[in-house]
Amino acid sequence: MTRAVLSIGSNLGDRFAHLQSVVDGLRPFVVAVSPVYETAAWGVEDQPDFLNAIVIVASDDVDEWGWLRRGQELENAAGRVREKRWGPRTLDVDVVSVDGVRSDHPELLLPHPGAFERGTVLIPWLDVEPDAVLPGRGPVAALEFSSDGVRRRDDLVLSGWMGS
Repeated sequence: MTRAVLSIGSNLGDRFAHLQSVVDGLRPFVVAVSPVYETAAWGVEDQPDFLNAIVIVASDDVDEWGWLRRGQELENAAGRVREKRWGPRTLDVDVVSVDGVRSDHPELLLPHPGAFERGTVLIPWLDVEPDAVLPGRGPVAALEFSSDGVRRRDDLVLSGWMGS
């Protein structure tokens, strides 16, 4: 069985609907979904705020490449256009970690190389998995990261999976 941590985000169009489309598209595999957070843009800061969440998925039949491809299919279905690195996007699905897998392939770096410093990933992840461990970095709760600009949105609840 592979278990993966996916970080999802959107800052264009119906941001919440784009996040919900990931939960809907992965429903048979969803183990947990974090609360939604609104976060300031990172990298290219002159753009709308993001909605972000974490989705933990598991399957006997999907490996790390399968999670990457499924994420890309969901991005494409949401009209994702890759024009500018760290630019605005309808949907971003990043594979943060896949249990037991490390990869230095340029198309799939695992664990995700920037995850260890991004509150937009780590804060929602800790909400659903307080004992989370980021391979090569240790317990997520022990990592030093900023929570500046990360605001929990309890008015937005991703639904439709077994735990909701």
